[in-house]
Amino acid sequence: MILPAMTLTLLLLSAVATDDPAGHAAGVDARGDHAMGFDHTKTTHHFLLTDTGGEINVSANDEADPASRDHIRQHLRQVASMFTAGDFSLPMFIHDKMPPGATAMKQAGAKITYAYDDTPKGARVVLRTDDKEALAAIHDFLRFQIQDHRTGDPQ
Repeated sequence: MILPAMTLTLLLLSAVATDDPAGHAAGVDARGDHAMGFDHTKTTHHFLLTDTGGEINVSANDEADPASRDHIRQHLRQVASMFTAGDFSLPMFIHDKMPPGATAMKQAGAKITYAYDDTPKGARVVLRTDDKEALAAIHDFLRFQIQDHRTGDPQ
């Protein structure tokens, strides 16, 4: 349950004009913290492109932070399950728009697999396909994530 103050904050952040990059970034961070269940400042996201798809990798910055690690694992299990079912509502909520590639990923269905794995400080979801169109969609989606989450990962 979202507290009234958090609801107001999220609404205000969602209403920030897209012409304001700092406002957009703050909105992504606030909505992301809420949806993911952990503080983005205590964790590190990586979105990696591969020849067969890519990877969403999140880790706790501090090995002595099992709460963040456990919330990361819970969130990425949910992501793998939702994406497998064709549900991309979480990234749509976090980014305040449907990320590029997500609609094509949904349409690709079983042509893409989403495999969840624990990592020592968090978890990852490996996206795989052997379909050219699905691969392009995955790469579009991950490139958008790299930009909007400001990870600095290679594109």
